[in-house]
Parts: sequence; C-alpha cells; structure tokens
Amino acid sequence: MKLIIAIVQDEDSSKLLSKLMQKGYGVTKLATTGGFLKAGNTTLLLGVEDDRIPEAVKIIESVCKSRKQMTSASTTIAGLTHSEYTTYPVEVTVGGATLFVLSIDQFMKV
Repeated sequence: MKLIIAIVQDEDSSKLLSKLMQKGYGVTKLATTGGFLKAGNTTLLLGVEDDRIPEAVKIIESVCKSRKQMTSASTTIAGLTHSEYTTYPVEVTVGGATLFVLSIDQFMKV
C-alpha cells in the first residue's frame, strides 16, 4: 500500500475529489497554503493499493493542468534611504500537481 500526498490548486480540487471518489478512492482533503505565491491550495491524502497507483496518478494528471497566471512581485527602489517597495506584474506557471508517493507499513481503519 502507498500513501499519495497530492498538492493541487484550490480551483482543481473539487473536480479532482469527485473523480477520485467516483473511482472508489478514499481521500482526505486538507486546506493548505503555498509558500511561493502565498495562495490557498489543497492537499489530498490517498491510501492506494500498489496496483492502483498508475490509475490514481492518471486521474490527477487529467484534472490538474498547468496554466499561466499574473501576480505581483515587489522590489526595493534603489537610492532611497527608507525601505520603499514597488510592485510589478510577473507571469508565473501555476497548477498541475505535486505528488509524493510513500510506502505504508500498515493501514488500519478503527
């Protein structure tokens, strides 16, 4: 048995949750926040039998697509004595999914 930890964009989470549950996967949903964009995302925990790992990954890949998004970055203005910042738009790639697949020694439902 494996534990898949899937970190996905909030906007993909509902559709992904539905598809995984339709296929019989047990899923736990956690609300989390990313460090880079400081935006909300969702972390899903799935206990999966070894032979079902490829199917689960395929479902995640089918829902969680990368896309471009504009965000603002800040920088200090050179030459000023006070710490003054200005912001400017930056295009970043968001979406997709980050997956961790961990071996599980024991699984119990009590």
